[in-house]
Amino acid sequence: VQVAESGGGLAQVGGSLRLSCVMSGSLLNLFTINWYRQAPGKQRELVASNTTASEVSYGDSVRDRFTMTRDNSENTVHLQMDKLRPEDTAVYFCKARGVYGDVEYWGRGTQVTVTS
Repeated sequence: VQVAESGGGLAQVGGSLRLSCVMSGSLLNLFTINWYRQAPGKQRELVASNTTASEVSYGDSVRDRFTMTRDNSENTVHLQMDKLRPEDTAVYFCKARGVYGDVEYWGRGTQVTVTS
């Protein structure tokens, strides 16, 4: 099983980016998917979470700006990031966790850089 992120890049303050996380080797609907981010010198931060029941939650710093969606037919989740801020600059990681919490799969990350 693998997950792979894409969609990172450069954006201006107030702009938008859309990240994607594609799973291969299993069915996405068997996993809770989390987006994390890690900025240089900082701890990894949970950004958003989407459970197998499609319950979505967000970290305080991104709530009302980021939207996470799941497309089980495409084995893909998306993270729509709007109203970007410089502090959103980080490497963004996708993690898939099995419904029983017994397995986890991490992607390699995608860099997001927000410039003023």
